[in-house]
Amino acid sequence: MSNASATFGRFIAVLLLVLPGWLATAGFLKMKDSLFDWFAQQDPAQTQHGFDWLLFLIGLIMFIAGVGFIAGWTFYRDRKRNYVSPRFREKKRPRPPTGS
Repeated sequence: MSNASATFGRFIAVLLLVLPGWLATAGFLKMKDSLFDWFAQQDPAQTQHGFDWLLFLIGLIMFIAGVGFIAGWTFYRDRKRNYVSPRFREKKRPRPPTGS
């Protein structure tokens, strides 16, 4: 039973990294689509509708959330394994004085 639960746990861990990656990719594609649509409408023969700010901002939020989650997870893991530079390591708290 523990082998099945370990496999399921690893599957969940992979999903926790794939879903933010998918979110960041979808956000990037939304930003790209809004920019490309705006550039395509620059033809004087077409009626101009303006820039689609809502689609761009939704894409930006999705991109920042996805990349931020992956970056935070990587930083937390590297900090736990002591792979980061000294300025990012956890500060050691001074011991309280003993009351002797």
